[in-house]
Amino acid sequence: MNFRWKYNPTYLRIKYGFKQVLIPLLVFQFVRTIIFPTSFDVVILGILALIYVAISLEWC
Repeated sequence: MNFRWKYNPTYLRIKYGFKQVLIPLLVFQFVRTIIFPTSFDVVILGILALIYVAISLEWC
């Protein structure tokens, strides 16, 4: 049986582990952006949200 994985299992483990860490970071950054709305906080929140969407929709 010649079965090949589409992705390396180590890559998948890192990707889904990062997704689990990303959710609390998003919540923390959202609260921080609501309390202290600086442009840096908004940019960081946007980057984290884009990374989360990319992982969720299997873009990377």
